Amino acid sequence: MPDVESTILTALASGSDATIPDSFTFATTSNLDHNSIVGTCKSLQTDAYVTLTERSTQFYVLGKEAESIVKDGSQEIRVLSALIAAGTDGLGMPELQSSVGKDVCKIGMGNCLKNKWAKKDKASGKLIAAVTELPTDDVKEQLVALKSAASEEENTKCVDDKAAAALKRRKLISLITRKSYTICRGPSYAPQRVKKAADLTKEMLESGKWKDTQFKEYNFQTLGESVGGGYLHPLMKVRAEFRKILMEMGFEEMPTNKWVESSFWNFDSLFQPQSHPARDAHDTFFIKEPAETISVPEEYYERVKNMHEKGGNGSIGYRTVFERKEAMKNLLRTHTTAVSSQMLYKLANQPGGFKPARYFSIDRVFRNESMDATHLCEFHQVEGLVADYNLSLGDLIGTVETFFHKIGIKRLRFKPAFNPYTEPSMEVFGYHPGLKKWTELGNSGMFRPEMLAPMGLPKDVRVIAWGLALERPTMIMYNINNIRTLFGHKVDMGMIKNAPICRFEADEEEGGVAEEAKV
Repeated sequence: MPDVESTILTALASGSDATIPDSFTFATTSNLDHNSIVGTCKSLQTDAYVTLTERSTQFYVLGKEAESIVKDGSQEIRVLSALIAAGTDGLGMPELQSSVGKDVCKIGMGNCLKNKWAKKDKASGKLIAAVTELPTDDVKEQLVALKSAASEEENTKCVDDKAAAALKRRKLISLITRKSYTICRGPSYAPQRVKKAADLTKEMLESGKWKDTQFKEYNFQTLGESVGGGYLHPLMKVRAEFRKILMEMGFEEMPTNKWVESSFWNFDSLFQPQSHPARDAHDTFFIKEPAETISVPEEYYERVKNMHEKGGNGSIGYRTVFERKEAMKNLLRTHTTAVSSQMLYKLANQPGGFKPARYFSIDRVFRNESMDATHLCEFHQVEGLVADYNLSLGDLIGTVETFFHKIGIKRLRFKPAFNPYTEPSMEVFGYHPGLKKWTELGNSGMFRPEMLAPMGLPKDVRVIAWGLALERPTMIMYNINNIRTLFGHKVDMGMIKNAPICRFEADEEEGGVAEEAKV
C-alpha cells in the first residue's frame, strides 16, 4: 500500500492551485482507506501543509429487495402477469403463491388491488385481472435509473421527490449522506513534510543543532492533563461525620488498627461462654497461621477463668471447664468490643487508678455470614462506651438518643434484648420516613459485673455501651438498595468519584435543636 502522506503531498505538487476535489474519490482511485486519508490530512493541517474544506454528498442506495426488482420486475407486475395469464378464471391464494412466491404475492396483491389492476371475485374468493395488458413497470424503471446513474451526485436527480418518497416508504432505497473533504495546499506546503521538534534537548544545545531546527509553536492556551486524585468512599464520608459528632460529645477514639485478635479478648474477657455458637467456624473466621496468640495478661486471665468456671459478684458463672487452648485461638475480630475490653482493662490498671472515660471506635469487623443485598462477610462497626461511677439505664438511653438525634434520627424506640456481656440489653429502632416503618439501627446495654470485676474496676463503676453498623445509615443516606454496590469488588468507581459529601446540619425545631442528615 502506498504511503498515505506522500501520496497526498505528491497529488498537490502540480501547482499552487492544485486541489483534491473529493477525498473519498481520491481514496478510491488511489486504493487507500478513506479514514486514513482523513486522519493524515488533519495531521498535515495542524502543520499548515494543507487546508481542508468539508463537503457533504447525498445519494440513494438500493436495498436487497430493490436489486431483485431490477432483475425480475416489481411484485405487482409479476402478480398481474400471473393473473392475466390465468384469464377470467382467476387464481386462488394458494395458486397465486405457488406461481410467484409467498413474499411476492403478499406485496404484489396489495398493490394490484390498490391500483385497481385486479379485483376479488366475491363468489369464488379468487383474484381476477381487471386489465388485459401489463402497464409500465414504473418502480423497476426508477430503480434502474438510480442504479445506472453516471455519478453519485447525479443519482438523486434521476427520480423526482414524490417517486423517491414512495420508494423509501417501501424500503427499497435509503438516502446516504457521506462526509468528505476538498484538500488544498496550505501556507507551509512542501512536497515532503519535515516534522517540527517539540522539545529542546540537551543534545541540541551541545551540538548547536537547535539553531537549524524548526520547533512547534508553544500553545499557551492548552490545558494540562487532568490529574486524577484520590476520592473518599461514601462510607468514609459518613464515618468522618460520625467521628466528628462523637468527638463533639466528648468521646476519645480507641486504637482499632489490629484486625486479628485472640479468642480471649474477643470472647472470654466479655464473659461469652466457650460453648457459645458464635465461636463456631460457621460464624467466625479463625486464623490458621499463627493459630494461637503469644500471650495475654496472666493475672487477668486467671480472674477471667475463675469467673467463667465459678462465678463471683453474685454470679454462679458457667460451671464449665475453661480451656486455655480455646482462649488462645487467633481470629479475625467479630466486633470492635474486643478493643473495648482491652481499653477498659488498661483504664482499670493505669497509674493513679481508674478515671471516668468515654471511648468510641469506627472500624472493620469480620463474620462468616451468607452474603446478600444487606449482609457481607466484613463490615464497619460504630461503637461507643462510657465508664463512670453509678451510671444507670437512663444514662444509656440519654447517650444513645443524643447520638442518634445528631445524625438526624429523632424518633427512637428501645426493645429489651439479650447479649452475653450486657445486662440489661436493648435493641435500638428508628423510624425511617422514606420506608415509613421502624427499622433496627443497633444494639446497646450495660456491661455485666462478670465482665467488669476481673478487670479490677471499682465496684460502683458502671459501663454503658452501644453500637451500630456504618453501612446501613450510609445506604439510607445515599439511597443505595444493595450493600454490594456500596462495599466490595462490585463497587462502581464512578460512584465513588461522584458521590456527594455527607454532612449533618443543625435545624431549629420547636422545643430545641435537632440535626438533619444531608448529602
